[in-house]
Amino acid sequence: MRRLAARGAAGDAGEVAAPAAHSSDSAQGRSPSPWRLIDLCAIWDSGVYLPSAAWNGASSGVARRRLNEAEKLSSVREAQLKRLEVTRPRVLGSREQGRVPRMARKPPPPWVHAAFLLCLLSLGGAIEIPMDPSIQNELTQPPTITKQSVKDHIVDPRDNILIECEAKGNPAPSFHWTRNSRFFNIAKDPRVSMRRRSGTLVIDFRSGGRPEEYEGEYQCFARNKFGTALSNRIRLQVSKSPLWPKENLDPVVVQEGAPLTLQCNPPPGLPSPVIFWMSSSMEPITQDKRVSQGHNGDLYFSNVMLQDMQTDYSCNARFHFTHTIQQKNPFTLKVLTNHPYNDSSLRNHPDMYSARGVAERTPSFMYPQGTASSQMVLRGMDLLLECIASGVPTPDIAWYKKGGDLPSDKAKFENFNKALRITNVSEEDSGEYFCLASNKMGSIRHTISVRVKAAPYWLDEPKNLILAPGEDGRLVCRANGNPKPTVQWLVNGEPLQSAPPNPNREVAGDTIIFRDTQISSRAVYQCNTSNEHGYLLANAFVSVLDVPPRMLSPRNQLIRVILYNRTRLDCPFFGSPIPTLRWFKNGQGSNLDGGNYHVYENGSLEIKMIRKEDQGIYTCVATNILGKAENQVRLEVKDPTRIYRMPEDQVAKRGTTVQLECRVKHDPSLKLTVSWLKDDEPLYIGNRMKKEDDSLTIFGVAERDQGSYTCVASTELDQDLAKAYLTVLADQATPTNRLAALPKGRPDRPRDLELTDLAERSVRLTWIPGDANNSPITDYVVQFEEDQFQPGVWHDHSKYPGSVNSAVLRLSPYVNYQFRVIAINEVGSSHPSLPSERYRTSGAPPESNPGDVKGEGTRKNNMEITWTPMNATSAFGPNLRYIVKWRRRETREAWNNVTVWGSRYVVGQTPVYVPYEIRVQAENDFGKGPEPESVIGYSGEDLPSAPRRFRVRQPNLETINLEWDHPEHPNGIMIGYTLKYVAFNGTKVGKQIVENFSPNQTKFTVQRTDPVSRYRFTLSARTQVGSGEAVTEESPAPPNEAYTNNQADIATQGWFIGLMCAIALLVLILLIVCFIKRSRGGKYPVREKKDVPLGPEDPKEEDGSFDYSDEDNKPLQGSQTSLDGTIKQQESDDSLVDYGEGGEGQFNEDGSFIGQYTVKKDKEETEGNESSEATSPVNAIYSLA
Repeated sequence: MRRLAARGAAGDAGEVAAPAAHSSDSAQGRSPSPWRLIDLCAIWDSGVYLPSAAWNGASSGVARRRLNEAEKLSSVREAQLKRLEVTRPRVLGSREQGRVPRMARKPPPPWVHAAFLLCLLSLGGAIEIPMDPSIQNELTQPPTITKQSVKDHIVDPRDNILIECEAKGNPAPSFHWTRNSRFFNIAKDPRVSMRRRSGTLVIDFRSGGRPEEYEGEYQCFARNKFGTALSNRIRLQVSKSPLWPKENLDPVVVQEGAPLTLQCNPPPGLPSPVIFWMSSSMEPITQDKRVSQGHNGDLYFSNVMLQDMQTDYSCNARFHFTHTIQQKNPFTLKVLTNHPYNDSSLRNHPDMYSARGVAERTPSFMYPQGTASSQMVLRGMDLLLECIASGVPTPDIAWYKKGGDLPSDKAKFENFNKALRITNVSEEDSGEYFCLASNKMGSIRHTISVRVKAAPYWLDEPKNLILAPGEDGRLVCRANGNPKPTVQWLVNGEPLQSAPPNPNREVAGDTIIFRDTQISSRAVYQCNTSNEHGYLLANAFVSVLDVPPRMLSPRNQLIRVILYNRTRLDCPFFGSPIPTLRWFKNGQGSNLDGGNYHVYENGSLEIKMIRKEDQGIYTCVATNILGKAENQVRLEVKDPTRIYRMPEDQVAKRGTTVQLECRVKHDPSLKLTVSWLKDDEPLYIGNRMKKEDDSLTIFGVAERDQGSYTCVASTELDQDLAKAYLTVLADQATPTNRLAALPKGRPDRPRDLELTDLAERSVRLTWIPGDANNSPITDYVVQFEEDQFQPGVWHDHSKYPGSVNSAVLRLSPYVNYQFRVIAINEVGSSHPSLPSERYRTSGAPPESNPGDVKGEGTRKNNMEITWTPMNATSAFGPNLRYIVKWRRRETREAWNNVTVWGSRYVVGQTPVYVPYEIRVQAENDFGKGPEPESVIGYSGEDLPSAPRRFRVRQPNLETINLEWDHPEHPNGIMIGYTLKYVAFNGTKVGKQIVENFSPNQTKFTVQRTDPVSRYRFTLSARTQVGSGEAVTEESPAPPNEAYTNNQADIATQGWFIGLMCAIALLVLILLIVCFIKRSRGGKYPVREKKDVPLGPEDPKEEDGSFDYSDEDNKPLQGSQTSLDGTIKQQESDDSLVDYGEGGEGQFNEDGSFIGQYTVKKDKEETEGNESSEATSPVNAIYSLA
């Protein structure tokens, strides 16, 4: 027996009993309404008149425990009970809304229209004049636009053009139009007409004409004597579907594995066409991760394969208005390949590309190109980001947002993850997004900077303002946008600045303030707010009315309600100024307010719990300065409907008789109806069944009779439900081999979950097994869900053998549990059962602390403390938080502490890489968790100082030994050393070599490849932050370095070149001096000591002397030439002086003889020659010598 009761009970204050015709809310799992609605403001829906209604929501503990099962009855009861609900409007001054059910069907009287419209006055929308003819004739109203075409109005050129504009007012408004901001004279154009009693334009082309001639911007004006209302500026455009240009496309030749883009370039249409790709034979192109169509209509191949040339490719454009499809000439592919045979077996090869000889490539972006781009989107629109990459193998695309997560509720991936769409964009969606394209060869990423702009949108749209004479009021027009929109006020379609001055009106930016309004203040105001992305235009009229109170509902209405429920009595009224409303009972003089009664500002009377003594006549009185009006309603209190003997679960053998009881107690003044459901569907009562007022009998039970049976007892005000399950056993004579031959299947899901033995840390869960479907159930898995930390997420709680259907579950404190059960057999798992009712355990202090506590620096002067937050089953109470403590380890200073609700905390202004003791303790509203253990963390790292005592030694010409000590200030965890060294010889520098060492290595030996060059070494230490300060040393010079350097570089040295030039100049000077010395004597006679006759060939002057010249530059006989050009005498003791006359012979510095062997005349001639030669440059050089 399982009750699904929707009934009221004493003590269930605040819950409502539902009438029979309106009970599906409880059964469908919707929360019962806290209101009992007695609606004097008569409502109609689809022509159905609702003079009175009483909708009472279900209440009882049993009903709440069975809401999930009753949820399945919704469609049945809706079909059976034909229940509909409509929104209850509010009267002038009302601030709340309720719901009333449909109860009866008859035509609405005129006052219904008036009530419905006037009840909308307080909703913040346009205030309407009631439709009651008597009120219509008395009250005036400025025009209000009720219908208009969209701002961007695109029309089909094949149809007549319709531009809508409808308005209402009292008196009825007249209409006129502007086109492109100029008056549009409709009477002068025979094709243009205006509908009767409407401003809608009709442009007729049946007699010819071009629709394009009427394109432009239109605006409608609705006017009566109290003001002018404006429509939006309607931009009229004619749809266009241009033809595709003729073109001949050459075959596209591409190498297998290369990327390819087939461009569509559709003709520009209005609106833009829908693009899709097909073959010329109208077969759709199969798209996947490798081949897909971009948002721009192009077809992208991440890599071309041989099978791609098996078809051609044609871009198609479908135009919306003309319903035509235009096809571009097809592309033909020619794929060049190293594997000419299209072996189908290679398509499923685990490494298809290498099997076909296609080289693998890292990804690169086909669209968009580059590493970064930007995109602007308007608020409220959809943001579409797209990344298409090439590569071999085909890359995978992943999307991320910098500094946050993608909005899971609005983001979805399209086109095989190549596109990210974010719907209904808001300012929070701006930022940097990046797509990551990766395959096994590598990855690249593209960053897209998204800027969200906004066309104007309303923050506070101006509303119609109805005032009484002398009252104050205001019109407010607040809008936002990006950039910030500007606000312009108009009155009756004209700028407010050019309107006649009104001393009762004051403009303050986005607000117009009215003081002491009079009848002459009536007008229609327009607020136009705009920026570069669009505009908003709103009309709001100011109407000044002077109306005494009127009641808008029938008089003396009868309302019936269920005992112990909450209800609300409404009294719709109208008046200006707004009347005040008071309630009285049975003619009593005191106003009903306080205790069991509460009067809302809109005049509604709430009775918190209906009792028998609340039955009676209630009077509402509306009063303003012009008078008063009143109405009455008679309230009757009825007993609830209850099933006091419910059907019970039964197990019956096939062929036996079963009786299910359902005995009901109800209010005798209400008509009772008892019906039955089987498996939540209406039960067909056949000849084997008998339905009585208090039972259901089934004769000759068969297997098809097995299932759940629900008794529904209902009246026109409420209902009650009770449910039982009938199990039918098979005939004992049925052969077991027949059962074995039946097909096996997964078990049916368990049902009828029930919680009993409720305790602080445990509960007993019981369920009824579902059909095993010819395979024994081996296990049950119990899952739970909680609604605080991870609502909607189910977790495994425990597992039980298939032979049990009840288990005691261990629970954690302060968790709002809900359970479900899954059955398992050898075939598989069943669907989860329907959830059980919820059970919240009481709270307690946490018994554990968060794990994985860490302290790590993210900057050199901070330390970020993080931990794994505790889940719902370890929170143990509300407001779970964490007490974070820290202090420096070596100082043993006082603990610092802070309370954190998240899972991280950043400690600032810390020294570089200092150890800290850290503790994180859980706490909730019930107390603190156990004292936590300390964890050692470190503040942020910095660059290390330079390694100490860097030494370079060269034991021989083949090796160089390096040694160093660790840095004095590591400033973090040392991760190694970096050594950079380079060979140099003078100005020649070799290639730099980089070596990385472990943090423990402090020695290194360099093998010299060049014994002549020296080496320059630079050593630095590394932490996670990077390399620190470097120290530089050079290897010592080898012994023969000077000689080697001179040998290697002397020819290129400047000083050497200068020296050589100087030596060459000196040698040239010496040669000139030597030449002069040799030629110093001029002409002189030479006689050997021995008489040697002159040959006849000897050249002889008339004076008997020789001409000494270079041609006769020979040594004297008997002498030899020295190395420096002097003549040395050989074995002769004769002095050269003996050859002179008068001892006038001279010797040069080197001892050579310089004299004259001529007569005095010759001597004088010679001296004359010397004197003449002394002035020559050569003699000058000689004189210097």
